[in-house]
Amino acid sequence: MTTLIESDEHKALREAVSSFAKSHTDTEGLWQEAAKLGYIGVNLPEAYGGGGGGITELCLVLEELGAAGNPLLMMIVSPAICGTVISRFGTEAQKQEWLPALADGSRLMAFGITEPDAGSNSHRITTTARRDSAGGDWLLTGRKVFVSGVDIADATLVVGRTEDARTGSLRPSLFIVPRDAPGFTRRRIDMELHGAEKQFELVLDDVRLPAEALVGDEDAGLLQLFAGLNPERIMTAAFAIGMGRYALSRAVEYARDRTVWKTPIGAHQAIAHPLAQAHIELELARLMMQKAAHLYDAGDDTGAGEAANMAKYAAGEACVKAVDQAVQTLGGNGLTTEFGIAKLITASRVARIAPVSREMILNYVSHQSLGLPKSY
Repeated sequence: MTTLIESDEHKALREAVSSFAKSHTDTEGLWQEAAKLGYIGVNLPEAYGGGGGGITELCLVLEELGAAGNPLLMMIVSPAICGTVISRFGTEAQKQEWLPALADGSRLMAFGITEPDAGSNSHRITTTARRDSAGGDWLLTGRKVFVSGVDIADATLVVGRTEDARTGSLRPSLFIVPRDAPGFTRRRIDMELHGAEKQFELVLDDVRLPAEALVGDEDAGLLQLFAGLNPERIMTAAFAIGMGRYALSRAVEYARDRTVWKTPIGAHQAIAHPLAQAHIELELARLMMQKAAHLYDAGDDTGAGEAANMAKYAAGEACVKAVDQAVQTLGGNGLTTEFGIAKLITASRVARIAPVSREMILNYVSHQSLGLPKSY
């Protein structure tokens, strides 16, 4: 029942984050302020300055920030993906260097996995890492695209593969690449989505890294990679649910106040019922998100993988529908800057596309959950 009913501690955390987020309407400095209160590093180990919680607590924080109109996309990347991977697989030196800084907000880490020719198919990653036989350093070569926040991150956790691992089976290796490493360049990708976090293409041209830049084992395989990707899906669900809740709250407020022919428009079922449906779908998506987070925090990577994909799918669909109905409720006002929800039309689609498309999730469920044959 723990996945169905929040504990008193979680209710208190939700209330505290909600109050904090509503009092900070300007995103400037929000990351540092949230970090000071322990929200950014709530999932990281206490021994390294974190809150000692898990993805359950971190997705709760992101959801409430989003519900107040202040989603922090880099929470998906820095503490959830990178912090989790380093916590689980990093050396003691890597943990000491990175985890306290990620927790207190003084440093950020980006995550690079997607490539121009390897989007959903991670098995086609071509970024390679080879050993320098002379000194034992690593040399990384390759390209990454749609990497968030590289310009504000101190380093990027890059997914590559060792040259001798090109056997058809994925053997990812993860490397911490400092922002100013020679041969490591970035180009901003022009996006119609205007968010605080920008998107970049990265080029790694024989980027030389010391042996200790490798996180975990050289051939750890999928376990090490999905230690970060499952939290990414769960956190994307939180991002979407928070956004959907924010749009819905603006629409409900408008429907209560907007009066036509002496009656608030929210009294009409044509307005009220679609908003009620949006609320139901967001609540259902939250239940699956909570299930996925609990499974992950309990160490059930397999169960969490299925639930995380389902949560991300449900939340993405619910968010798009909630935003669309919110804009429709406001009519022409829904497209104005004053009401601030038109921008969510584009933003809401992010959860349908990234970090894995809804179509690939349906493939996953049909193959892994239902046992149906693959079409590819």
